Amino acid sequence: MSKRLIVSSDDEEVLKEALFLGIPTINDMEDVKEAVVSKKEDEEQILSMDLSATTLIRFTDDEIIPLENIIANLRGRTDIIVAVKTLEQARTALETLELGADGVVIETDDPSVLSPLLRLVSGGEGIRMEEATVKEKRLLGLGSRVCIDTCNMMYRNMGMLVGSSSQGMLLIQAEVEENEFVSPRPFRVNAGALSLYTLVPGNKTRYLEELNAGSEVMIVTSDGTTMTSNVARSKIELRPMVLVTAESNGRVAKAILQNAETVKMVSPSGSIAVTDLKEGDRVIAHFEEGGRHFGVLVKEEEVIEK
Repeated sequence: MSKRLIVSSDDEEVLKEALFLGIPTINDMEDVKEAVVSKKEDEEQILSMDLSATTLIRFTDDEIIPLENIIANLRGRTDIIVAVKTLEQARTALETLELGADGVVIETDDPSVLSPLLRLVSGGEGIRMEEATVKEKRLLGLGSRVCIDTCNMMYRNMGMLVGSSSQGMLLIQAEVEENEFVSPRPFRVNAGALSLYTLVPGNKTRYLEELNAGSEVMIVTSDGTTMTSNVARSKIELRPMVLVTAESNGRVAKAILQNAETVKMVSPSGSIAVTDLKEGDRVIAHFEEGGRHFGVLVKEEEVIEK
């Protein structure tokens, strides 16, 4: 669900950027009560207040429990808006107790934080997904593959986009399905060869080998819904590999993956293990135009990756 983002600043560049992005300022807010939480008594006083449509709350420290208590007790009685100063504080406010606050007021003099904040409150960076036809599956030798263990639970048709080229990437499902030989690991994506690209927040790419504990990654569903997660660990091990090539309208997506039953690609009808994959099967992919410069998309640049 989309959340509210409001800007509080006296900086002209911040206000110009807010106007350009269509973000309201604190002066546009109406019917608002403000409260400051610095101790337990403040929290109790807010819970007993005669609240207006919107309650703007400022916390004097970064403790999570007071925010949890307020969200749990005031949810539905008022729109809870939390004053924050950083992207990290905003993420905490919007995700606490999963429900999160209804929005944030960002108090900043830095215009560059507004775009990522807008993506955060909008619920992710929706991307275009489409069907592609498998054209080749070729067994390779041993290679270093990367398992990405995230800090989130994933479900069917959710995983990570990976590819030998950023112009064509395939959706690899998390290890969410039952297997008689191994338990599900719904936090894990067996993502493929260490040199593959993966899509990360901010419409950027990184090599799988670059990811480590704390890195941000983008979890993607088959309909293009995205969410940001953090890496808990990255495991690189030698395994037998397989090359998968899929095509859609003359565009090609390739990925080198571990050849194992637990590695599954998302298809229009569910998922297909790479060990069962065959030519003609349909899989879910993401395509884009342009090249990448240190992970940043440059649409005007022609880059050929085979």
